[in-house]
Amino acid sequence: MRERPLEENSVDVKGEILELKNTMNTMVDQLRSFASEVTRVAREVGTDGKLGGQAEVQGVEGIWKDLTDNVNVLAGNLTDQVRVSSRWYRVANGDLSKKSRSTSRARSSNLKPPSIRWSIS
Repeated sequence: MRERPLEENSVDVKGEILELKNTMNTMVDQLRSFASEVTRVAREVGTDGKLGGQAEVQGVEGIWKDLTDNVNVLAGNLTDQVRVSSRWYRVANGDLSKKSRSTSRARSSNLKPPSIRWSIS
C-alpha cells in the first residue's frame, strides 16, 4: 500500500479519472481506518486484557461493515470466554465473594417448561 494518499499526486486529472481517483482515495481511507480499529481492538482485548473492546469504523457499508461486525463478534466472544473462565477459576479456588451476572443468548422459544408426570397408585 502506498505511504501517501493518492490525492497528493502532482498529476492534474479531470472527469472520470478524477472520480476514479476520489473513489480510490475513499477506499484507502476506509481501509486505513478499518486496519487501525482492528489493530486497536486486537491489542486491547488480546494483549492488554481490556475486555469489551469493539471496533468503530464510521461510514462503511457492505463488506467493510461485515468485516467490522465480525471483528466485534470475535472480540465479544473472547471477552465472554475470559469472563466465564475467570468465574470458574474463582469458584474452583473457593472464592464465592463476588456476585456474577449472566446473560443468555439462547432463544426463549428453545426454553421449555419441564414435563411433569403425575402417577397415582
